[in-house]
Amino acid sequence: MLTQSQIKQEIQIKKNKFQQFAITVAGGNGQGHELNQLYWPRGIFVDNDKSIYIADSFNHRIVKWELNINTGQIFADGNGKENQNNQLKDPTNIGLAIDRNGFIYVSDWENHEVRRWKQGDKKGELVAGGNGEGNRLNQLNFPTNIFIDKEYSLYISDSRNNRVVKWKKDAKEGIIVACGNGEGNSLKQLDSPRGVFVDHLGQIYVTDYGNHRVMRWCDGDEEGETVVGGNGDGNQSDQLSFPTGLSFDNEENLYVVDQENHRIQKYEKI
Repeated sequence: MLTQSQIKQEIQIKKNKFQQFAITVAGGNGQGHELNQLYWPRGIFVDNDKSIYIADSFNHRIVKWELNINTGQIFADGNGKENQNNQLKDPTNIGLAIDRNGFIYVSDWENHEVRRWKQGDKKGELVAGGNGEGNRLNQLNFPTNIFIDKEYSLYISDSRNNRVVKWKKDAKEGIIVACGNGEGNSLKQLDSPRGVFVDHLGQIYVTDYGNHRVMRWCDGDEEGETVVGGNGDGNQSDQLSFPTGLSFDNEENLYVVDQENHRIQKYEKI
């Protein structure tokens, strides 16, 4: 049986590395409403065909960009932001996850909690937080994105606590798995984390919104490492500007929602 240090060493060997200069695969033509533009994108999903589904929030639409195509197509809505049944308003996908049984998990930003819903539920079951705004382990402070693993553990970007917490199934409090050292830009800190993703090795990827970078933590790490970005707020191919969502394709390439550059950046696995 492998020791903890041997497991950690094995993970270090298997860690993915990425090109530091990204390829723009959607948007990048300034903010706007045309099909070759995005306007404050926030959420993202990449399917097995490498088509990218984007929550194009200020355009009030979901757009699909197919591989090697220079324009998107409207997948949902696009009819403006009026409050009608056939329209979306500022879609984000922030704080939404689905487990393998079809239960839906939603982070409630203003109530500092995460609830689980099944079809027909009117209220949903509290699964994390719900003890008011705060920084105790049984509290959250404006939770944003969430990720659920195969064991039904929830990983939550606890944005104003500048940390990522893990709530195991039926737990009454969380465990800090990334940061927890206050707001800042050191490798031990985050600034308003957003997107969170846990890979098959248990490595935690986090979009560090206010530091314009993507960070990675492994279990037991005292500090994270910068995976991409971290070169200041900017629009060059090695820079990000307030990144939000992130996703991976089936070849483990990394995609990042570069919100204030109104584009999606692809970082190829090396």
